[in-house]
Amino acid sequence: MKLLLTLLLFSIATAAQADPFPDGNAAAGKKLFDQNNCNRCHNAKMGGDGNKIFTRINRIVTNPKQLVARLHVCGGAVGLEMTHKHEQDLGAYLNQNFYHFK
Repeated sequence: MKLLLTLLLFSIATAAQADPFPDGNAAAGKKLFDQNNCNRCHNAKMGGDGNKIFTRINRIVTNPKQLVARLHVCGGAVGLEMTHKHEQDLGAYLNQNFYHFK
């Protein structure tokens, strides 16, 4: 019984760590990304395909905390006041499609 309880608690803890943006909605994040034309700057930096900025070898975002910080920088560049909901939604979208942080 103790073993079963231990395994159950471990499973719950692991599941909680698996999603760094648990309150996020990836579809809402994609909509926010597109509405704010986020790739406008990325396209210029990456020579046309702005999405390459997320997967380049020398990318500056390597964990969820850095991603949230970067969202604030980029949000400022497009005039978006970054809320917790924006962080979660954009983080969920970018993580699901590019970063795959756990």
